[in-house]
Amino acid sequence: MQIRDLPYPDPGVPDARSGPRFLLWLGRNQLGGQLRSLAWGLLHFCGVAGLPLGVGIAVQAVVDRSGGRLALAGGLIMLFGVAITVGDTMLHRTAVTNWITAAARVQQLLARKAAELGSALTRRVAAGEVVAVSTGDVEKIGWFVEAVSRFAAAAITVVLVCIGLVVYQPALGVVVAVGVPVLAMAVLPLLPRATRRADIQREKAGKATELASDTVAGLRVLRGIGGEELFLGRYRQASQEVRRAAVRSARMWSLISAIQVLLPGLLLISVVWYGAVLALEGRVTVGELVTAFSAVTLLMYPLRHFEEIAMAYSFSRPSAKRAARVLSLERTSYDDERGGLGADGVPPEGDLYDPATGLLAPAGRLTAVVCGDPDAAGRLAERLGGHAAEEEKSPSVLLGGVALDDLALDAARACVLVQDKDPVLLSGTLRELLDVPASGEVSAVDALAAAQCGDVLDALAQASVDAEGDPMRTRITERGRSLSGGQRQRLALARSLVSDPEVLVLDEPTSAVDSHTEARIAAGVSELRAGRTTVVFASSPLLLDRADRVVFVHDGEVAAVGVHRELLHSEPRYRAVVTRETEEEQLGKVSELELLEEIEESA
Repeated sequence: MQIRDLPYPDPGVPDARSGPRFLLWLGRNQLGGQLRSLAWGLLHFCGVAGLPLGVGIAVQAVVDRSGGRLALAGGLIMLFGVAITVGDTMLHRTAVTNWITAAARVQQLLARKAAELGSALTRRVAAGEVVAVSTGDVEKIGWFVEAVSRFAAAAITVVLVCIGLVVYQPALGVVVAVGVPVLAMAVLPLLPRATRRADIQREKAGKATELASDTVAGLRVLRGIGGEELFLGRYRQASQEVRRAAVRSARMWSLISAIQVLLPGLLLISVVWYGAVLALEGRVTVGELVTAFSAVTLLMYPLRHFEEIAMAYSFSRPSAKRAARVLSLERTSYDDERGGLGADGVPPEGDLYDPATGLLAPAGRLTAVVCGDPDAAGRLAERLGGHAAEEEKSPSVLLGGVALDDLALDAARACVLVQDKDPVLLSGTLRELLDVPASGEVSAVDALAAAQCGDVLDALAQASVDAEGDPMRTRITERGRSLSGGQRQRLALARSLVSDPEVLVLDEPTSAVDSHTEARIAAGVSELRAGRTTVVFASSPLLLDRADRVVFVHDGEVAAVGVHRELLHSEPRYRAVVTRETEEEQLGKVSELELLEEIEESA
């Protein structure tokens, strides 16, 4: 795999059972790149390790006044120099390729998982954690994947050099062969502690990133309630904890680095001292002594990769664990043999029924759902779209008697569209925003009119750089930040109406608009969606009075079914949720029905 070939046509199915298994899976899927990197690494490291042989032959040739051997030594040094240059260049290319391709594979997997789970992802994993995994953690994972081949090349080179020295000069070679493994293994007792400290640092850094991401996402709300300083203090405390953890981790790694400088120095001193004694006794030549000394000196270079692989694994393991946790999240299984359709090969149609709560939304009708708990309403809306969390262990929602869990993901989403209470507007023109998969039966003009977007179109027309002032060609900034909350909400509603799905589920679609606009939206949606199944989660009397059927859900079960005005009189719990008043507070006030009639008349 080359960088120019990215993205992958298919990133594969990851082994997300644990962080180490995920790293192993990544390595196996880049076996070709790893072998290329290993080959070039061996060429480079063997060139580095071979230089002492040429230098030793050259020194001995000078001592023996042998021009032929001196020329041979020069040729060997030149050959090893070329091997070092070519090997280092290609090793860098292949290593960077391995790093980038591994990171790209992880990012593709995360993007695919986010698309598969949709908004249910952030209900099961904090949004900040997803950001942390897809940014910093991806780099750490890529670092370890590419470092493995370089470490393997370094380890093989060290073994070959030790064997070569034993064969070339047994007396000195045995000292080196015994000393080098000691150097490589000396830091092993410190690695578990260093790894734990690195894990703590990464965990604290991840939490700080989550806190920062969630704070930024809710900055407007925080400003509204004056909570900036409170969250700033929390982030300051979290960042200081990260700093302290990083310092503790750095101290341990600096100790490991110091040991890997000290012990090789002691080995070098031992080789020089013992070699000098052997040379004085005439048991080794000067050239052999220089060769052994140079080999030990240059061995420090590949030995540094032992420290690097330990650091890479220590930092990548918690990152891989977090990535595996996100990638292990699954939508409940579906049957691919059906091709995403019903048993007869036709997309299912009919009533939408949730066995877990008993909620029934008859086909072709507008059903309003009232929940006392907003979070429970959001979870129920997600479940109606086939995005139930696996840990809920609830039975699948049925559409026309067909379980949504038995449909392929794209088919389920084509049948049921869920708009949550905080929809996102991507950057682009208004025409691009409304260019979504749709039945073609609802035009953008009709959808915008039903969602009461007239003032939004006027504002976009004024901001348009087009000579004709066409609002459809006006660019909307990222997440619609140039618009008010109510304008964003209405544009998102228009986008959902344009798609014209068989079943449309709306979670608080008018929470950010005024009552008069809300009344007009309720009428527009009711008219535009006539004959289509629509489920609206709301507690607004204006929306509820427009519904063909109102379902009150209490403690996870359907508690009452009827029309709005009947439930106001017959169900006290429903009345308390809708009016937000206790029985005592309702005494002496204008009845809710009279207030509703006044608003309708003024609208």
